Amino acid sequence: MGLYPKSLNEYLTLTGIPRGPYSRVFIVDPQHGDDDNTGMTFQAPLKTVAEALSRCVTNHNDCVVMVGGPTADYPTAAIDWNLDYTHLIGLSADLPGMGQRCRIVNDADNDLATLFTLSGDGCIIKNVQFFDGKDEAEDGACVLVSGDRNLLQNCYVAGMGNATALGPFHRAGSYSLKVTGSENTFQDCTIGLDTIVRDAANHELIVNGPRNRFKRCDIRSNSVTAGKFLVKIDASVDLRDIQFEDCLFFNYSENWATGITDAFNVSGGNTHFVILTGKCLFVGVGLGVANTVTHVYGAGAAPNAGMFIGTNPTT
Repeated sequence: MGLYPKSLNEYLTLTGIPRGPYSRVFIVDPQHGDDDNTGMTFQAPLKTVAEALSRCVTNHNDCVVMVGGPTADYPTAAIDWNLDYTHLIGLSADLPGMGQRCRIVNDADNDLATLFTLSGDGCIIKNVQFFDGKDEAEDGACVLVSGDRNLLQNCYVAGMGNATALGPFHRAGSYSLKVTGSENTFQDCTIGLDTIVRDAANHELIVNGPRNRFKRCDIRSNSVTAGKFLVKIDASVDLRDIQFEDCLFFNYSENWATGITDAFNVSGGNTHFVILTGKCLFVGVGLGVANTVTHVYGAGAAPNAGMFIGTNPTT
């Protein structure tokens, strides 16, 4: 017989969430919860992630466990996860980076400027979907990671998700995920979505912080717009190295129409090394990996502008 955890604390420890002498666990269930509950048991869960965060203490390795279900958390104010070593774990099917049932949603009724900001350091976020469905005629921002040394695993960050005529998908400043902090790791995540056509030169992922890592991630979009990119490498600061390992860069275009030209938009003159390792693959990208390949490095069989670009088999 196998060993089974005796408590939620022990379960979290077994799944790699650090615990300490003062660590507490708060349960959030958007369908059955109430923010007047204690939030300490599955029988008395809180309703919102924001309320659970307000009860956590920085540097204590407190953990918010979000129960998956048919009901999402629709915050009425932007969430700033600003407590160091405080963790958010979705308790649902262990889907690798897309379709999680633990969902935090910015809808058209709230139209938050930025749905979720991770400004704390040393945090772990797993198995959570962030969806930006605002419809205001302004830039859309789903998740901003400004903190350092955080881990996001099995998360889905989907921005520009409302097709209203003047919505964020029309605007060049919109994004799904922006990373300005340093030494963060994104593992088995999906960034962007391919169900809403982007018709502006915006980005799904913007990296403006040093030494960030992306492992087995999908970066996805839906665009035939010239000047649209999947990733912006903003070297207005010294980025040192940004690494992508075994990542898929995918742009959907209906009926195989002409897609985007390059996956990466590299701008700014400070030091940056964009390193592609493992089995990276670019699909729906017309000509090359980046508009400026001078500091893009990879171990592909053909280290040229078409490196890692997906091709059809020959007859």
